[in-house]
Amino acid sequence: LGITFYEDRGFQGHCYECSSYCPNLQPYYLSRCNSIHVDNSCWMLHEHPNYQGHQYFLRHGDYPDYQQWMGVNDSIRCCCPIPYTSLVSELTEDCSCVHNHFWLNEVHSFHVLKGWRVLYKMPNYLGRRYLLRPGGYRRYHDWRALDARVGPRFVLGCVFLVQIHIEMH
Repeated sequence: LGITFYEDRGFQGHCYECSSYCPNLQPYYLSRCNSIHVDNSCWMLHEHPNYQGHQYFLRHGDYPDYQQWMGVNDSIRCCCPIPYTSLVSELTEDCSCVHNHFWLNEVHSFHVLKGWRVLYKMPNYLGRRYLLRPGGYRRYHDWRALDARVGPRFVLGCVFLVQIHIEMH
């Protein structure tokens, strides 16, 4: 769990590593923040100290310049980790009923690693279909679903590697 702030773009210059709440980053001599590396966690960042100003939600990954996290400038003065509880599973073959595998009520996001997938709302490859190409689907809206709810029979068709991020509610 951690985040590293860099003064310059491309993870260059003075840096500061943080692993907990920090209401004011100024004492750590970060005059600006142009790139960030987020370890396996999620963070909320704020433009000004004490959770003020523009806020940015960052997930695990690399952000080589502030425009990558939709920053309006290079000012980050406050950060806090986001407690995150969910189930992450990987499917490598056809799954006729996601509900039987994971006992879930909602699917909030997918990440298709390679190949194309067809997601069916009902068993036997019936009902509303969603075509998923390689890439991330952070919200159910991204694959054009009306909501995150899944019925007792939620089918994932085709045989390609897929990593599914599932939140339990």
